[in-house]
Amino acid sequence: MRIEVINTGTELLLGKVVNTHVTFFGDELFKLGLRISRQTTIPDGEDIRRALEESFPRSEVILVTGGLGPTSDDITRETVAGLLGLALHKDDAVWEHIRSFFLRRGKEPNSWNDRQAMVPEGAEVLHNPNGTAPGLFVPAIPGKSPHLFLMPGPPRELKPMFREQVLPRLQTLSESPILPWRNFKIYGVGESAIAEIIEPRIQDVENLEYGYCCRLGEVDVRLIGSEPAIETASAVLREEFSEDIVTESETSLEEILVERLTAAGQTVATAESCTGGLIASTLTDISGSSVVFHRGYVTYADEAKAELLGVPTELLDRHGAVSEPVARAMVLGCLEHSQADHAIAVTGIAGPTGGSEEKPVGTVFIAVASRGGETIVRKECFTSDRISFKSRTTRAALDLLRRRLCGFI
Repeated sequence: MRIEVINTGTELLLGKVVNTHVTFFGDELFKLGLRISRQTTIPDGEDIRRALEESFPRSEVILVTGGLGPTSDDITRETVAGLLGLALHKDDAVWEHIRSFFLRRGKEPNSWNDRQAMVPEGAEVLHNPNGTAPGLFVPAIPGKSPHLFLMPGPPRELKPMFREQVLPRLQTLSESPILPWRNFKIYGVGESAIAEIIEPRIQDVENLEYGYCCRLGEVDVRLIGSEPAIETASAVLREEFSEDIVTESETSLEEILVERLTAAGQTVATAESCTGGLIASTLTDISGSSVVFHRGYVTYADEAKAELLGVPTELLDRHGAVSEPVARAMVLGCLEHSQADHAIAVTGIAGPTGGSEEKPVGTVFIAVASRGGETIVRKECFTSDRISFKSRTTRAALDLLRRRLCGFI
C-alpha cells in the first residue's frame, strides 16, 4: 500500500514548530508492516490543492494533517470537497461536540466554528475528544482519488485519533498481513558499534528486516519478519548487549524505572546541578511516579550544595563543584536527607562557557547511591549544545539507576 503524508502549516516551514508527525506515523505504521513512501510539507492555504492533485495519481492512501481549524487559512476540508465534487453539510453531532467543548470551559462557540462542523458528503467523522476539529475519512473514489484521512495538526489531538481511529481503518484497507515485530531499546552503545557486532550474525537470517533509530545516548533496533527470524535475531542482541538492553518494547527508560521501583516498593530522590531539575521532571512525567519519587533538590549554586545536601565546603574549594568527590557527597547527602531508598546526583559543565583544559565543556559526574549498596560515580563527557547536554546527562543518570536496580552494578 503506497501511503503519502501531507503536512500543512506555515509554522512548520518557518521553524516555529518541529514537525514530528512523520516520525510518529512511521513508528505506528511499522507495526502494521506499512511504510510511508513520500512526505510533503506545505504552508497553509491554496498549496494544499496542488499537493493533493500531485499525490492522487501515485497514492493509495494520503494522510493529511492540519488545516481543519476555524480560521480563513484552514481550508483542507473545503479543498478536498471541491476537488472531489462533494457537497458539504453541517453535521449536528459534530456541532454539538464543538458547543459542549466550549461550554465546559465557560465559553460559547462563534460563527467561525461553524466551519469545523461541515462534513463532505460520504465522509466519515473521526471524533476528536481533545479539540474542536473533527478528523475526516474520505473513502477512495475509483479512478479519481485515493483514501484520504484528514486529521488536526496539534499532536495532542492527532496522536490519539490516529491510534484509535485511523490505524484500525488502515489495517482493514491493507491487503498485507501484519508481520511480527520487536523493538530493542539499547542504552550507551552507538549505532555503528551495534551494527558492527550484530550484522555479521543476522544479515543472512531469512525473512528478517531490521533497522536502527538513534536518539541521544539510545538506539532502537527494530526487527520485523517471521517469528523464527525475530527470535534468532533477538537471541543475538540479548547475548551481545544483555546489560545495555533497557527493554524489548517501546516502553521508555523512565517508565521502566517507575515500574521497577513500584514493584520493589522503593523510592528515589534526586540532587541536580547542571540538569536544573530535568531528571526529576522526566521521572514525574510518568503516571504513578508519585509512589516512587520522594523529592528532588536543584542545587545549582555551591552554597545550595552545602546547605541542602551537606557537601563540605572544603571539598568544593579543593576539587571544584564538577568533580568526583563532590558528586559522591551530593548523592550521599541526598540519600541521607531524603530517606529515599536510592539517590541520583549530577554535577557538570553544560557550556558553552565555563570549561577548562582539565574539565572541558560537557564534563559531568553522575552518581547513584542506594541503602546497603556501593556508591557509584561515573565521569562522562557529552560534548554538545547546552540542551542536548542536559538531555544526555538525564538519560545517562536514569540508565545508571536502571543498571543498579537490575543488579548490574
